[in-house]
Amino acid sequence: MAALPLRALTLRQLQFFSVLVEEGQFGRAARRLAITQPALSNAIKQMEKLLGAELLTRSTHRLELTPVGAEVLARTDFLVNTFEVALRDIESTVQRGRAYVRVGVIPSASARVATAASEFLRDGHREVELSWRDAPSNTLLAELRSGQIDMAVAAITEPPGGLTCIDLFRDPLVLVVRRDHPLAAAGDASWEAIGKERLVLFESGSMPALGNPARAQFAQGPQPYRVSYSETLYALVRGGQALGLMPRLYTSSLRDPELAVVPLLKPRVERRVVLAYLPGPMRNVVAQELIAFLRERLPQAGEAAVRRVSGKAARARR
Repeated sequence: MAALPLRALTLRQLQFFSVLVEEGQFGRAARRLAITQPALSNAIKQMEKLLGAELLTRSTHRLELTPVGAEVLARTDFLVNTFEVALRDIESTVQRGRAYVRVGVIPSASARVATAASEFLRDGHREVELSWRDAPSNTLLAELRSGQIDMAVAAITEPPGGLTCIDLFRDPLVLVVRRDHPLAAAGDASWEAIGKERLVLFESGSMPALGNPARAQFAQGPQPYRVSYSETLYALVRGGQALGLMPRLYTSSLRDPELAVVPLLKPRVERRVVLAYLPGPMRNVVAQELIAFLRERLPQAGEAAVRRVSGKAARARR
């Protein structure tokens, strides 16, 4: 059992601390919380007294978390976010008769996850209100740890600490080339076949961890272009300035007669697409049911997609 002084901490004090760190300044935080600056300062001092440790170092122009403060903040954000979501869940259940579930998804998997979620709703789960969050994997995993979302479909290269991860399927890297490029006619390509051609790839997400080592080992071309959006990547490929290197999921909606998707082999480099959630009890039963449904449904969708792509590649080789 926690010591008595610590049990005197209130949710309001934790909310004050979270907002103060986010704003980085007492004046802004007090205005956002609609309280006076002295009241906010006193609340933080009371927190530090109850905890027996300094949370912030203060100066005229800035606030900095102490090491203890950083640890407390991670747990504070989780409690505050969980409380806010629990209130919304209660409101949704009482007023509309629906449970509230928050789903995070990487943009490249959004079509597949949305289709599966629609099947879940059609299977008699209309009493659920889904909230969607699309973001890069590292953002989703951080928000999952802090209690802002209930589950996430994300791409990883290494197991993330503190989360339960269920492997759904593997997503290999492919090349996107102009339709008149020799590699398009070949049907597939090796890393060595890239030769001295310039690549264009995403500057964030899983691409640096996936593409850079293989490129350094096999490709001898100039430094690649690094972009943030698939539209830019496709434009550079279409203009003949580079070959696109990206996970295959991104190309599922590509319908461009000028471009071709070429499987990249020898070696086949893949990212893991996982369903992640916090270990322990779920906030509501519907969230548990949706996790179980996605766990079964999404690998099947992945296998179907692999067969369709492989079939196209085989026809191209013929």
